Amino acid sequence: MDVTENENGIPDSYKVTAGELRQFIERFERLDQEKKDIAEQQKEVMAEAKARGYDTKVMRKVIALRKRDKDDIAEEEAVLEMYKEALGMS
Repeated sequence: MDVTENENGIPDSYKVTAGELRQFIERFERLDQEKKDIAEQQKEVMAEAKARGYDTKVMRKVIALRKRDKDDIAEEEAVLEMYKEALGMS
């Protein structure tokens, strides 16, 4: 198989167009900005909840639990309870 190269010795198959590259980079930058905007909105929600008297640390734990599988949670809680009993913490 004959591979053609440009004047810099780079195979032609590695060519990129400036326009295509710019599109990928700009798309990534837009997504990054959207991610920052969402993070700011999440902070605002937690600040509002805190102002209304909710424990945001516990809320974050509840949110993390809601993302997990129920069986995994039950197993972890059972092991935690067993450890607490072993240490006289129950």
